[in-house]
Amino acid sequence: MVDNNVASAIWAPALPAAAERGLCTDCGVSRMADHKACASACQFIQPDYPATERQVHGRARDFAVGDERFFGPYQRMLRARMAQPAEGAQWTGITTSIAQRLLASGRVQAVLTMAPDPADHWKPMPVIVTAPEAMAQVRGMRMGYAPLLALLEPARAKGYRRVAIIGIPCQVHALRKLEQDLGFERIYVIGTPCSDNTTTENFHTFLNLLDDNPKTITYLEFCADYHVELRYQDGRTRRIPFLLLPISKLPSDFFPLTCRTCVDYTNALADITVGYMAGQGEQWLIVRNDRGQEMLDLLGGDVITQAPGSAGKRASAVAGFIANTKLAAGGLPLRAMPNWLRPLMGWLMPKIGPRGLEFARARVEMKAAETILHLRAKFPARLKLMVPAHVWALMEPYALLPQKDELP
Repeated sequence: MVDNNVASAIWAPALPAAAERGLCTDCGVSRMADHKACASACQFIQPDYPATERQVHGRARDFAVGDERFFGPYQRMLRARMAQPAEGAQWTGITTSIAQRLLASGRVQAVLTMAPDPADHWKPMPVIVTAPEAMAQVRGMRMGYAPLLALLEPARAKGYRRVAIIGIPCQVHALRKLEQDLGFERIYVIGTPCSDNTTTENFHTFLNLLDDNPKTITYLEFCADYHVELRYQDGRTRRIPFLLLPISKLPSDFFPLTCRTCVDYTNALADITVGYMAGQGEQWLIVRNDRGQEMLDLLGGDVITQAPGSAGKRASAVAGFIANTKLAAGGLPLRAMPNWLRPLMGWLMPKIGPRGLEFARARVEMKAAETILHLRAKFPARLKLMVPAHVWALMEPYALLPQKDELP
């Protein structure tokens, strides 16, 4: 049972229908009064990452600084976990805890985020949360498109002037392009890494392939140790090596072209990115600016941090991914490994494959290659508009270079 006071602090306003768009993840801008703002806000039209990074962080990413060529501008990176993990959290509850403390300290009046839809707990439902204790009701991962930014107008109409937003990269990119004209006094942005989103309906297809009784699955997470972790209603857990996942049984359009052409896996325009890729069993924090550090400071001694680790070599894994993606001609990467070899490689990869920061670098390079190859196959004219210079730079070691008319 949810306390009535908690329930009243979670508001899911009715939202307008989305305007028809191509290459759209329904971030919510097309549902706003000025739906034509998509033209300047959308990540998939003509983004200018250096200019937007300077707007948000005071500078663009610097290839001479640490890992900024991979992960975008940052002040520091950390492995982290809450000393007392939050019950029901996806990991240990860092994102939820930051949002709770933003509300409790009065820094914000509302948090714009996702709750589970009452009809389907996997489906994201955009909500406005106004009390710290209510954040416990929105913990966990949802899968599917969700018009988060459509909440900005009802939040503003309610009189909220200081808000926090928990969003994925395409949502955060659009927010940053619009925020100076939105009329808010302050916006705190907690970003989560993202790629390979799909519709909630498609996600159920995936769950059906994983288990004979998929309705009993309450949690799913892709982990940096090359496993997917499942949790069940009866308390059981199950871990499946990546190489044993039924990817080959999914339709070629399971992951939409938008997600296969996203160049901002690490949410470089957030104030702080909270994810898992370099966490090695914990969470990975990228503190990008002073506002991100302010949010981390709110956790005080309740968060345990250390420097992120790095191990293994990524080059051969990335090169193999590029070769498979080329062969797939714009579909899902082919899985040519014999079935008898998969269990052995599933056991070996967490021990010899890239781990920690090297795993995160590998995933960013794979996403860069995927973007170029899928756009070449489907929308070659968009390469010069959608692919920033830093993505081409990441691909130089793999000889995936721009062809004629592919640069701005």
